[in-house]
Amino acid sequence: MAAVAQCVRGALRPRLPLLSVALRTSPRLLCAATQQKNTGQNLEEDQSQSQNEQKVEPSSAEKLLAEEKAKLEEQLKEVTEKYKRALADAENVRQRSQKLVEEAKLYGIQSFCKDLLEVADILEKATESVPKEEIKDENPHLKSLYEGLVMTETQIQKVFKKHGLLRLNPVGAKFDPYEHEALFHTPVEGQEPGTIALVSKIGYKLHGRTLRPALVGVVKDA
Repeated sequence: MAAVAQCVRGALRPRLPLLSVALRTSPRLLCAATQQKNTGQNLEEDQSQSQNEQKVEPSSAEKLLAEEKAKLEEQLKEVTEKYKRALADAENVRQRSQKLVEEAKLYGIQSFCKDLLEVADILEKATESVPKEEIKDENPHLKSLYEGLVMTETQIQKVFKKHGLLRLNPVGAKFDPYEHEALFHTPVEGQEPGTIALVSKIGYKLHGRTLRPALVGVVKDA
């Protein structure tokens, strides 16, 4: 037993100085560890602060970008509206121009037709002035002249119709101020007031537009 105890003491004796050294140096180690811990915390705080600053900086940049985007969108909207208005105006101008061209094609002969109407009136009066009882084989010259007038009048009416010029002979029709011109009003038995009893001069329409109103007498209340 004594030998065993001696061996234990011998084994512990070399380690005692090391243990004492460790105990003496432990405060320094603890201080260093504390400093490292504080340093780590400071680093973490600095990193978190820098991250916060980075978060703040992008937010202001994003705000500026959002404002710039809103301005650009507003400008794009204004330009788009101006472009649409310009297209609409151009389309309106095109349609008006096309309408004017079409009307010029349709009604460009209006003045010429008015002059020809006088010729048609003369032919009509000439045929009406020939006594029907005189148109016989015994009067070949008168008959030929009358037939020639009738053929000329018929042909001129065909030409008028070909170019959209139509007669207005509204006997018995309702009076229309856009197509008729009233010369007088007179009571007529058996006819409704406001209807046309007599046509003094034939009217004409060119492609649906009144070129010359018919001169008429209108029935009025008795």
